[in-house]
Amino acid sequence: MARLPKRICVLLTLLIIPTAVFSRLTQNAVRVSGTVLSEGQNQRILHVVVRLCDFSGNLIEQLTTTDSGEFFFGGLQRAPYILTFEAIGFESAEINVDLSFASDRGMTVYLKPVKKESAPASAGATISAHELSMPEAARNLVASGKKKLYADKNPEGGLKDFRQAVAHAPGYYEAYCEMAMAYATMSKVDEAIKSFRKSIEVSRDRYGNADVGLGTLLVEKGDVDAGEKAIRRGVELNPNSWLGFYELGKLDLNRDRLDSALKSAERAQVLSPNTPVVYRLLSNIHMRQKKYTELLGDLDAYIKLDPDSPAGLRAVQMREQIAQEVTKHNQPTPPESKPQ
Repeated sequence: MARLPKRICVLLTLLIIPTAVFSRLTQNAVRVSGTVLSEGQNQRILHVVVRLCDFSGNLIEQLTTTDSGEFFFGGLQRAPYILTFEAIGFESAEINVDLSFASDRGMTVYLKPVKKESAPASAGATISAHELSMPEAARNLVASGKKKLYADKNPEGGLKDFRQAVAHAPGYYEAYCEMAMAYATMSKVDEAIKSFRKSIEVSRDRYGNADVGLGTLLVEKGDVDAGEKAIRRGVELNPNSWLGFYELGKLDLNRDRLDSALKSAERAQVLSPNTPVVYRLLSNIHMRQKKYTELLGDLDAYIKLDPDSPAGLRAVQMREQIAQEVTKHNQPTPPESKPQ
């Protein structure tokens, strides 16, 4: 298929170019901040991993919410951004924020608690069985530590409980993983990495959450090769981790491994068909591959999931113009995608 006209490619850059390109448009810095609460209880959530990405999903900056559940990104250029939110025990969330015409944006973000019964049986059964095999005193300490870490915003108290749990039960590798999360909350990255490694060691490398956690921290520290290896091991252990496949897709895309990136992104789509960021990853891959019909399908799915935000409205305009150009080049447009 012939290349799309230049004006369409320029339009698409609003969806796929790195944020650095937007810096040439203006030098007026803007900022975005907010508070993360639990839906239904309105409790502030500790240790929410908040990622600021450009509109193509490329990570710009990552932080963890403060003890009061707050986050802040400053010194930004006027442009559209994506904020993603992840916390253990809660469903992940994604918000599109258009700072093109605002100097300061504040928000309140609500995360839904995960429904335990909705978790894949195969993914949770082994973990549950192992935890049930731990002494009751150790399990109670881990439960207490999680409450302190995630609900009471007290990582130091949670860490104390986790340490006592492994003293009662040295084989409690889930507790070591929670210790790592507590250290990460306190920005003690080296200690967090050691605890993730300890969890992997004690579990004899059978606990995928620890591998994914370790890999994520290693990538953030710049050790991309080791981080990628750990994340791949994590999804091997937990093949139901959409987030793991999504992260692998981004890594492969950044390394121009388009076939591998597409395979991971498609797996993430199957596991989490209602997550908008997955379709953004797919759109970036298909755009790089010049598969414009598939790109249209990605936009259709994205628009269905995020129709009313500024980014969603812009995606509608893009979709219409791209479809016209694809038709001109005799490549049929796909039927509208329907995320389940």
